[in-house]
Amino acid sequence: MNNTAKILIGVAAGAAVGAILGILFAPAKGEDTRENIMKKGKVFADEVSKRFKAAKENCKQTEEALN
Repeated sequence: MNNTAKILIGVAAGAAVGAILGILFAPAKGEDTRENIMKKGKVFADEVSKRFKAAKENCKQTEEALN
Protein backbone atom coordinates (compact mmCIF):
# COMPACT_ATOMS: atom_id res chain seq x y z
CA MET A 1 0.00 0.00 0.00
CA ASN A 2 1.51 3.34 -0.98
CA ASN A 3 1.67 6.46 1.17
CA THR A 4 -1.23 8.17 -0.62
CA ALA A 5 -3.57 5.28 0.15
CA LYS A 6 -2.46 5.27 3.78
CA ILE A 7 -3.12 8.99 4.03
CA LEU A 8 -6.58 8.64 2.47
CA ILE A 9 -7.47 5.83 4.87
CA GLY A 10 -6.21 7.88 7.81
CA VAL A 11 -8.21 10.93 6.73
CA ALA A 12 -11.37 8.86 6.28
CA ALA A 13 -10.96 7.15 9.65
CA GLY A 14 -10.25 10.44 11.41
CA ALA A 15 -13.25 12.10 9.84
CA ALA A 16 -15.51 9.20 10.80
CA VAL A 17 -14.34 9.23 14.42
CA GLY A 18 -14.71 13.01 14.56
CA ALA A 19 -18.21 12.87 13.14
CA ILE A 20 -19.30 10.20 15.60
CA LEU A 21 -17.88 12.08 18.58
CA GLY A 22 -19.44 15.30 17.34
CA ILE A 23 -22.85 13.69 17.17
CA LEU A 24 -22.55 12.11 20.60
CA PHE A 25 -21.53 15.33 22.33
CA ALA A 26 -23.51 17.83 20.26
CA PRO A 27 -25.68 20.20 22.30
CA ALA A 28 -27.88 21.05 19.27
CA LYS A 29 -31.33 19.63 18.66
CA GLY A 30 -31.76 16.73 16.24
CA GLU A 31 -32.83 18.74 13.20
CA ASP A 32 -29.83 21.05 13.48
CA THR A 33 -27.51 18.11 14.02
CA ARG A 34 -28.81 16.32 10.91
CA GLU A 35 -28.34 19.48 8.85
CA ASN A 36 -24.78 19.86 10.12
CA ILE A 37 -24.05 16.20 9.33
CA MET A 38 -25.26 16.68 5.76
CA LYS A 39 -23.09 19.78 5.30
CA LYS A 40 -20.00 18.16 6.79
CA GLY A 41 -20.63 14.99 4.82
CA LYS A 42 -20.63 16.97 1.59
CA VAL A 43 -17.41 18.76 2.54
CA PHE A 44 -15.82 15.42 3.43
CA ALA A 45 -16.98 13.80 0.18
CA ASP A 46 -15.60 16.73 -1.82
CA GLU A 47 -12.25 16.48 -0.02
CA VAL A 48 -12.02 12.72 -0.58
CA SER A 49 -12.87 13.23 -4.24
CA LYS A 50 -10.13 15.86 -4.63
CA ARG A 51 -7.58 13.66 -2.91
CA PHE A 52 -8.59 10.65 -4.99
CA LYS A 53 -8.19 12.64 -8.20
CA ALA A 54 -4.77 13.87 -7.05
CA ALA A 55 -3.69 10.31 -6.20
CA LYS A 56 -4.96 9.08 -9.56
CA GLU A 57 -3.00 11.80 -11.36
CA ASN A 58 0.09 10.95 -9.32
CA CYS A 59 -0.23 7.29 -10.32
CA LYS A 60 -0.69 8.27 -13.94
CA GLN A 61 2.45 10.44 -13.88
CA THR A 62 4.44 7.67 -12.19
CA GLU A 63 3.29 5.17 -14.81
CA GLU A 64 4.28 7.55 -17.62
CA ALA A 65 7.69 8.08 -16.03
CA LEU A 66 8.26 4.33 -15.84
CA ASN A 67 7.37 3.77 -19.50
